[in-house]
Amino acid sequence: MTNVAEWMTPNPITIDAGCSIIEAIHMMKERKIRRLPVTRGNRFVGVVTDRMIMEYTPSKATSLDTWEVHYLLAKTPVSEAMNPKPFTVTPDTPLIEAARIIHDNKIYGLCVLNEGGDLVGILTTSNILEALIALCPKS
Repeated sequence: MTNVAEWMTPNPITIDAGCSIIEAIHMMKERKIRRLPVTRGNRFVGVVTDRMIMEYTPSKATSLDTWEVHYLLAKTPVSEAMNPKPFTVTPDTPLIEAARIIHDNKIYGLCVLNEGGDLVGILTTSNILEALIALCPKS
């Protein structure tokens, strides 16, 4: 049976909890990623996704102009928009169990923590699809 360690993305890109939402947006766009594990110092403290940021930002119907929205997001730390208690797995978690967690909770990824609670990877739906393609026989 295959486990998370075989399919996860090791050493994921992270962002510090004190960084601004604007910094997170730019980092996600530059790196073409949709989620960032959040750290404080070297400790994992949560995750922020592009969807969380979209829900946090004012709608286009706001009376704020673009500059005011940008100013507010530049002053707001990622910790305000992040999920401080995301679903996590360990590298030894069976891949099928991780897939069930993702499916049952309608999420798109899991942070992978070692026994000491340190972030060691990230497992996304793309990683699981790569595993499915690799493990299923071709017809």
